[in-house]
Amino acid sequence: MSPVSPDNRNERQPYVVTSKGHTAAAINAAAKAGEWIKSRQGQVKELGSKTSAQDLVTEVDKGVEQMIRRLILTHYPDHAILGEEGVEPGAEALTAALDEAREHEYLWIVDPIDGTTNFVHGFPFYCVSIALVVKGELTVGVIYDPIRDEMFVAEKGKGAYMHGIPTKVSAETLPGNSLIAMGFPPDRVVAQPANMAGLQQIMPQVRGIRAGGSAALHLAYVAAGRVDGYWEVGLSPWDCAAGVLLVLESGGKVTNTLGNPYDIGTRHVVASNGRIHDYLVTSLQAADATGFKKQ
Repeated sequence: MSPVSPDNRNERQPYVVTSKGHTAAAINAAAKAGEWIKSRQGQVKELGSKTSAQDLVTEVDKGVEQMIRRLILTHYPDHAILGEEGVEPGAEALTAALDEAREHEYLWIVDPIDGTTNFVHGFPFYCVSIALVVKGELTVGVIYDPIRDEMFVAEKGKGAYMHGIPTKVSAETLPGNSLIAMGFPPDRVVAQPANMAGLQQIMPQVRGIRAGGSAALHLAYVAAGRVDGYWEVGLSPWDCAAGVLLVLESGGKVTNTLGNPYDIGTRHVVASNGRIHDYLVTSLQAADATGFKKQ
């Protein structure tokens, strides 16, 4: 995608990428999937649940994941794909799928619709998330928001962009001036109490907190400097893999809630501009809101 000047930001770059390569494949898959998702908003016919009544899945999720799989495997038939709809619900199934996935040299991590509940309700905050892990390292991250027509792209070592314009994390250093994002995943046994405890600890100390319902978009917003930080307990690899690379390539920092380096198996995530990172991690630990049991 060629750079565009700030004066031409409304003249969006086309997504039909003629060059070959992993990033081009991810952009094309995300664009095609996103446009199809947008066309189906308000037309969901089959609504099911996975782990709970709050953990929704639709025929659109399943159809989009199959679309993305076909688009990727057409170019890379020997690559592995870890997708939300291809893994049975539950922590044990996720652990087993991750263990198997780590054995592959090339692993795509796909969330066909991050923010399914929003999609079902017509709340316009959801996206397609596609990441590529090569030999254990996040290498490509693409997040496409079809409602706003925003394509976030990151390549390891090459920076991150939104429609050709480099994204940079914010420069805010003071928690009191910070806008923070968080989330509430479907798990209401472990994740919800932890996230609520974190909310009560952090909310009085920051300018504001937002919970939009899409982990991937929250991470993209950290990368773009729209929010200064984000945390959530109880995520899965497909929720955050692409967004993590966006944050890192935009100059930010991502760890687990204990401050340890991010890995694709990390489920309790803190992302920030780097300047308020220690504050977020320390606050979550003080509130016993890390999602980890105390030793």
